[in-house]
Amino acid sequence: MAAKEEQKETTEKKSGGSKKKWIFIIGGVVVLAIVAGAVVFFLMRGNGEGGEGSEDGEKTREASAEKKANTKAMFSLDPLIVNIHDGPELRYLKIKLDFELKGAEAKEEIPSLLPPIQDSILMLLSGKQMGDITTTEGKNKLKEEIMASVGKIVPPGKITRVYITDFVVQ
Repeated sequence: MAAKEEQKETTEKKSGGSKKKWIFIIGGVVVLAIVAGAVVFFLMRGNGEGGEGSEDGEKTREASAEKKANTKAMFSLDPLIVNIHDGPELRYLKIKLDFELKGAEAKEEIPSLLPPIQDSILMLLSGKQMGDITTTEGKNKLKEEIMASVGKIVPPGKITRVYITDFVVQ
C-alpha cells in the first residue's frame, strides 16, 4: 500500500513538472511570435506607404529630393565694417549677416557670388546715416534693403530671409 502511494506521488510530481514545461514552451513561442511580428512591422513601415516594387522606391526618392530642395540652409557672411555719418562725425558700423537659403543647392551657389554681394551691402551701408539704422524700425528697413540689394545678384527665391547677428556702432 505504501508503495502505491509513493508511486502516485511521483506520478503527480512528474505531471506537475510537465505542466510547467509546457507553460514555458508556450510562453517562449508567444514571445517569439511577438518579436517576429514587431520585426515584420518595422521592416514594412520602413519601406514607405503602400505600393509595391520599384515605383514605390522611385516615389520615395522623388519625395526625399523634393524635401531636400525645400529645406532651409544658412549662410553666414563675414563681418563687415563700414564708415557711417553721424552729423559731422564719422562712426564705424560693424555688422554680421546670416542668410536663410532655400535648399542646399543655393548654399553651393552663394560663395561664387560673394564679392558682388559684399560690394552691394557695403555700398548700401556706406550711404546710411546713424539715425537711419539705430532704431528697431530702421534695422528692419535695413534688412529689407539688404534683401533687395542682394536679390539683384542672387537668383530669385534662393534667399528667403536676412538676419542681423551682430550690430556694433562705435
